[in-house]
Amino acid sequence: MNPKLRLFAFLFLLLGFFTAQAAEQRIEFTEYTLDNGLHVILHQDNTTPNVVVNIMYHVGGKNEHPDRRGFAHFFEHLMFEGSKHIGRGEFAEIVEAAGGSLNAYTSFDVTNYFVLLPSNQLELGLWLESERLLHPVIDSIGIATQKDVVTEEMKQVRDNRPYGRLMLETISRAFTVHPYHTDVLGPDEHIRNATYEEIIAFHDMFYVPNNAVLVVSGDIDIEETQRLVELYFGDIPRGEHEIFRPDVVEPMRTTELRDTVFDQIQLPAYIQAYPIPAQGTEDYYALRMLGSLLSQGQSSRLYRRMVVEEQVALQVQAMPLGLEDPGIHMILSIPNMGVDPLALEEIIDEELEMVRAELITEEEFQKLRNQVESRMVNSNTTIARRAMNLAEYYLLYGDTNLINTEIDRYMAVTREDIQRVAQQYLREDGRVVLFYLPEAL
Repeated sequence: MNPKLRLFAFLFLLLGFFTAQAAEQRIEFTEYTLDNGLHVILHQDNTTPNVVVNIMYHVGGKNEHPDRRGFAHFFEHLMFEGSKHIGRGEFAEIVEAAGGSLNAYTSFDVTNYFVLLPSNQLELGLWLESERLLHPVIDSIGIATQKDVVTEEMKQVRDNRPYGRLMLETISRAFTVHPYHTDVLGPDEHIRNATYEEIIAFHDMFYVPNNAVLVVSGDIDIEETQRLVELYFGDIPRGEHEIFRPDVVEPMRTTELRDTVFDQIQLPAYIQAYPIPAQGTEDYYALRMLGSLLSQGQSSRLYRRMVVEEQVALQVQAMPLGLEDPGIHMILSIPNMGVDPLALEEIIDEELEMVRAELITEEEFQKLRNQVESRMVNSNTTIARRAMNLAEYYLLYGDTNLINTEIDRYMAVTREDIQRVAQQYLREDGRVVLFYLPEAL
């Protein structure tokens, strides 16, 4: 064998060995629930002297009143204002002075906060999170400040940004009655017109220990961390209100919806959106693998044909929007200069029909399985990612151990499953087609 080929083969086998070893490593954790309903997950990893304190609340864009969209995201900002024992704007300063960093995000289903600190500052991290859970300061100054911040963010990331409204325009048509039909930022006027009483009511319902999961991940001692968690969180009162969970079921679409939106963009976009089941269901895993088949990597079906071979598109992406309730599978493409978006539709429809009509090849199937293994391993490489994954698996799936076993659900998907979900869910009579076009000059 050629020495270079021999070396390549050896490195390939070595990479496969370490990938397999990583995939086999279980993530150990301890979980329990305090008397006030706060679920606690502890994950010990002493390889680096760092710790993550992550708290996830089971509240997102779908939990809001129809006239007050954007509250979950607004609260993500408001909770950094300060508390009874933390001055206004000092939360981040305290973390950074201790050598740490912090961030937060809001989705349709959850709001998440995390603090990364040196492990000798674990107690500080627990105190900070317990303090803003128990003693947040919600006053007129903080509310006014964050209203300005949030509405300015709407302008920067959505309303005045090229393609910034693409997702909103898509989901507002894909969902007709379910609260997913509005993005998590919400309308400007809903935040501007929110009253103090409405804001307090939202806090008192959702920002309670029995609506949250606390994850501590990293260089910790389990018993000592349990003691500190009880010390800082054990006496926080349980919420008194029934937590609102929408039970709206989006009706099955039976006819195709086609629409056109004009925006301040240079190149048009062509979007298809198909209704799909919720994340965690068997069919969702098959749809994830179908999305990878279509657009993950330069050798994927849509990318290879549209971008590489026929050069009619600058980009194409097929992605299921995984949500706690049934979501959508989006196919988004940007045509090359001078290409009619209808030409993209023709190719996409042809490729989808091929998946419906015949099984994917064994080679493609093995590639999808390899991609899943790589993605699952990479999703847990840091203590911060593990902390968020542990929280989400518990909060949205009710099974924390999916951090170790979810890969088995992907591996259970067959070629026949991929063909079946393409036939069942990616149907023209149930989809939304959106032409996102430049405004006329």
